[in-house]
Amino acid sequence: MDDLKIGVYVCNCGTNISHIVDVDAVQEYAAGLDGVKIARSYRYMCSKPGQEMIIRDIHELGLNRIVVAACSPRMHERTFRNACKAAGLNQYLCEMANIREQCSWVHSDTEAATEKAKLLTRAAVNRVRHQEPLEGLTAEMCPSTLVLGGGIAGLTVALELAEGEYPVFLVEKSGRLGGNLTRIDLTAPYLDSARDLLTERLARVQNHSKITALLHSELTKLSGFVGNYTATIRTPGGPKEVQVGNVVVATGYQEFDAARITHYGYGKLPNVITSFEFERMLRAGRIETREGCPPQYVAIIHCIGSRSREFHGYCSRVCCMTALKYAQEIKSAIPACYVSDVYVDMHAFGKGCEDFYKKGSEVKTMFLMYGKNEHPVIRKAEPKDDCGMLIEVAEQLSGERIEIPADLVILMVGMEARADSGVVARLVNISQDKEGWFIESHPKLDPVATTTDGVYIAGTCAAPKDIPDTVAQARAAAGRILGKISKGKIEIDGVFAEVQEDRCSGCRLCNELCPYSAIGFDEVRSRSYVIPAACKACGACVAACPSGAIKGRHFTDAQILAQIEGILA
Repeated sequence: MDDLKIGVYVCNCGTNISHIVDVDAVQEYAAGLDGVKIARSYRYMCSKPGQEMIIRDIHELGLNRIVVAACSPRMHERTFRNACKAAGLNQYLCEMANIREQCSWVHSDTEAATEKAKLLTRAAVNRVRHQEPLEGLTAEMCPSTLVLGGGIAGLTVALELAEGEYPVFLVEKSGRLGGNLTRIDLTAPYLDSARDLLTERLARVQNHSKITALLHSELTKLSGFVGNYTATIRTPGGPKEVQVGNVVVATGYQEFDAARITHYGYGKLPNVITSFEFERMLRAGRIETREGCPPQYVAIIHCIGSRSREFHGYCSRVCCMTALKYAQEIKSAIPACYVSDVYVDMHAFGKGCEDFYKKGSEVKTMFLMYGKNEHPVIRKAEPKDDCGMLIEVAEQLSGERIEIPADLVILMVGMEARADSGVVARLVNISQDKEGWFIESHPKLDPVATTTDGVYIAGTCAAPKDIPDTVAQARAAAGRILGKISKGKIEIDGVFAEVQEDRCSGCRLCNELCPYSAIGFDEVRSRSYVIPAACKACGACVAACPSGAIKGRHFTDAQILAQIEGILA
């Protein structure tokens, strides 16, 4: 390694790093390390001028190793690898030292943070000396896509892909397409017909030659890797096996069960109904009590199951605007009706929603606020009360405890993850958060992908959202897939585990351990093997193999030990 010429580049990250770490001191320290040809610092290394600096130095100084001391590799490792590629240097001869998340962001002592940044940089320099030029692999990309869920998200994905002339298998568990949107009358804030929104899409899906819609069907097994998945689907006609390159999970949500909350009397008081039950009334064109009479008083109660310590702490997002929609529809149908809107917070977050909120106040809706983690209590009224029920609430704006008359109470039930979401997560090998929603690869930078390559999420299976956001996410997922399919092949990262067959005992411990199902087993040779396209190089198999038969490319013992020595210097 006498011919090593290492370039070290220390990023200020604006003030994210430099406000705690003395970046000039780190640069000076790095310049004195063995094998370092040049060390520089710059305000934003990830910027175009920062990348051009690296490319220029590789050309002019003959650098053959690059170290960037900056943010998390998760953010910009690919950025700096691409800069190396642009300069003609193998991308795997680049190493990052995380002096932001692991240093400046977690320390307040400038002197100690600077010393730590020096050691992190030294560790990266030590490691890069042992790194090897690796080459990625390629694999064929199957152009077909599996879409799980026939709601608005699934329909959108299917149509986007089919319009690109690629086959789609649309799997729906129920007997009809449309999902939860089929249960809605009008959509807020513009009061568009949900039926009209769906009819056009349903007709296109049913008549499209590239879409195979499978009703009363569900996925039972998914094997393979991105570009080359085999999906087994249970259909009314028996099991069906299809080859797909990508999978989109768009399984939607389920409504919160209002019967879980006893103080609202749902299931006991006949005129306490859920928002979806009220939608049925609206679609039938009749707003009436169980006794068949138009209500004189209607109360709409928000956050049933949402924003609650007992049930779900998150906001279901669509409930506020839907409640305002109900108030306007009730006043339009029964002008003399008194409508009370009983809320925790009013979230008018989207385009047109603030104006919709103002319009709700113009139709003389009575807005009453109750405290978070408190709740109104509903009881049957006495004959003298001239109403069917009374709602007792500690009203926050007046500071008084009041009673609200009601003949009909509408509970705005929140969204929650489907009961079968855990089964789906295991089948397609993706993760869930504590509430059961599917987890994206990155909530801001990669909101449709998952940690399993080739598996995407769209719509309300990931989190509560409205129709525009659902459609946007669905189209984004389709766009990502179209970009991959159009290339015909997939590029496989050169960083993956390898099994040294002469040392493998066939114990199959790694097969059971791999969280990405990336290790197969050859029954004939009694040896395990790694599927590079599915491997995420997490190292679990490398650490666990009792025979030491598995090697992690780009994470060899020599590289890791050198890094440890650098950090402990």
